[in-house]
Amino acid sequence: MIHFPNVETERLYLRELTLADRQDVYEHFAKPDVTRFMDIQPCRDVKEAKEIIQFHIEDSGCRYGLFHKLDGEFIGTAGFHCWNTDSPSKAEIGFDLSPDYWGQRLMQEALTAMFEIGWNEMNLDFIEATVEQANIQSQSLLEKLNFLKSTELVDNLFYYTLQKKYVGSDIDPF
Repeated sequence: MIHFPNVETERLYLRELTLADRQDVYEHFAKPDVTRFMDIQPCRDVKEAKEIIQFHIEDSGCRYGLFHKLDGEFIGTAGFHCWNTDSPSKAEIGFDLSPDYWGQRLMQEALTAMFEIGWNEMNLDFIEATVEQANIQSQSLLEKLNFLKSTELVDNLFYYTLQKKYVGSDIDPF
């Protein structure tokens, strides 16, 4: 099992979620705007938040809580799941941010730090993401971060891939 390091960016602290974060996770995921494009309904109670955290603890990747440096406020999560260590190795990245912090490029800052973990700690060849067609903000973010968008929809989702930079690589992301 890999230890995922705490991360500090210019405006954020990132650390793996623990069950002690269940109240923050509940309050965050109880917001319909946060879960709108996710495959979960808004949290109804702290028990559901605990189940979300437990899922990520048991999954092969990691899920970080994002905390704003200014006040220590819990503002979202980001992490890797569906980690496949076969060659080429890959994991899917997921992320969510409190609506109060949208439009401040905080998720771009967080994901850039997460990519370093993917490349250097997890030894990933590819980072993948799936996005609903109506989630224009996430599509725009991934494109700013140089993800390639698949030309075909799968299950009505756009698939995005970011490849680790290899000199002379001929690995096809799709």
